[in-house]
Amino acid sequence: MKKLFLLTAIAGVFAFSGVKAQDPAMSGPKLGVGVEFGFPMGDFGDVSDFGVGGSLLYQHPIANKLNFTANAGYLSFTGKEVTVAGVTFKPDASGFIPVKAGLRYFLAENIFVNGELGAVFGTQDGAGTAFAYSPGIGVEFPVADKSTLELSGRYEGWSNDGTLSFVGLRLAWNFGL
Repeated sequence: MKKLFLLTAIAGVFAFSGVKAQDPAMSGPKLGVGVEFGFPMGDFGDVSDFGVGGSLLYQHPIANKLNFTANAGYLSFTGKEVTVAGVTFKPDASGFIPVKAGLRYFLAENIFVNGELGAVFGTQDGAGTAFAYSPGIGVEFPVADKSTLELSGRYEGWSNDGTLSFVGLRLAWNFGL
């Protein structure tokens, strides 16, 4: 049993070292397909419950450890039951299309910080457009040659007449182009 464990550990070290040598998280352009989750805060949290959606994120290296990012997606936030003047109602789900560009800097081999700016478009009649900003942090786990699994978190704010904000989580598969 000890020999089997030792052989498995040695094989794992060789497999992991081979993946690390390729360093897929920082090599070449990549496209990521992700699932998004949003947890509204402040006034937005008073009327919205939970958000879910998807996104595409393109990364292109522009300097050592620095990537340009372009991001587009869709998020739908469910309405929260609200009581106003003794009347209880639940708003319909709200859909949003954020389109952002930014930078991703790798602090360590696969750990990054990022910032994005852009616009968010409401899908309901009269919803309008807002300025979007989102600082975040995350990690890319190498899973194959030029492919990574990304787990990231961010604060995102949408400013127009007021600010809607939420904490966002993203789980994505990034593959090299």
